[in-house]
Amino acid sequence: MSTHSDRLERIVSELVARESENPPGNEAAVAEFVHEWFGDRGIDADFVTRPDPDRPQVAARVGDGEPTVVLNGHIDVVPAGDRSKWTHDPYGAAVVDGTLYGRGSADMKTGVALGMLATADFASAFDGGKVDGSVVFHAAMGEETAEPGTKTLLESGYDGDYGVVLEPTGMRTATSEKGLAWYEITVAGDPSHASRPDQGDNAIANARPVLDALDAYDTRVRERRHDLLGPAYATTTCLETGVKENVVPGSATITVDRRLLPSEDVTDIDAEVDALLDDVESEHGVRTDWERTRTYEPAEIPVDNPLASVFREQSAEIAGVPDDPWGIEASTDVRNFVNDAGTPAITWGPGDLDQAHTVDECIDLAHATTALDVLEASLTELFEADG
Repeated sequence: MSTHSDRLERIVSELVARESENPPGNEAAVAEFVHEWFGDRGIDADFVTRPDPDRPQVAARVGDGEPTVVLNGHIDVVPAGDRSKWTHDPYGAAVVDGTLYGRGSADMKTGVALGMLATADFASAFDGGKVDGSVVFHAAMGEETAEPGTKTLLESGYDGDYGVVLEPTGMRTATSEKGLAWYEITVAGDPSHASRPDQGDNAIANARPVLDALDAYDTRVRERRHDLLGPAYATTTCLETGVKENVVPGSATITVDRRLLPSEDVTDIDAEVDALLDDVESEHGVRTDWERTRTYEPAEIPVDNPLASVFREQSAEIAGVPDDPWGIEASTDVRNFVNDAGTPAITWGPGDLDQAHTVDECIDLAHATTALDVLEASLTELFEADG
């Protein structure tokens, strides 16, 4: 008879072996596997072709009782990059000493596998009358590039009373998370030949007061703090300029990664960026323009929400995970539950977030198997408490 460990390793291996890099958004092969896997077990699963028919999502619902818990995972992964730097083939799903290697193994195909197995196990439990409730499963597209995969699934009726976003948190229960906003600031200049530099207006020189103002802004926003998430940040991450060695650049582009606390609203941050650049233009005569190119809103639920309490208790009892309130500094699709659907949700799952997006990304299969035990025990407690 298959054990939790055997079943989990097989599914994670199958998911990792199907390359689903985003960009460009190659989720289809993974979605087809997930859909077929549910069908082989007599579970109706749906392809959801919004928001992109070429990048299908999968959703399933089992049980008809209350409460309904949504198990959410995304099936896109970041590109593997230079494969020569990997010790193991990023899509080979090699297992060495109980560790499975591959792109997406931690972020977050093991979480997807947990959701699949828990959904199938509770389908049997509901049919057998062992417990009453319902589970909704999501295999979402586009999380890595802030696309509305999870949001579309929720809007399409695959929602519930609670949500669990199965990202790698080491089984700690996150009730809050930072948001992020990326700002692309264009600094104007006027190009000329470098043999006649005074004929032009060097965008690099014009960028200096902008960079100074951004440094000062970062210092100010770090004074804003959250009990679980720490300070806000405004980090300059890119400076792009120049076209040739002997050309004075006519423009420069600065990218800022702004990490938001739950108390902050992105429209207020837009106003802060606007005011900062207005001041630079007024004081230094530098012409600028800006665009917000990506947004993940922050999200938060009370730390004593029943969902969070149950997962903290079960993670501590079964896996020895600290049970103190905790928040995650990364951004996840939990925001779509909390902010868009008004559904209490946590970020919780197996694996180490430090593995996300790295060369030789990996997952400890024993840890992941324990996480499946915790997940099913937590769901059982939620269903029994309501019954």
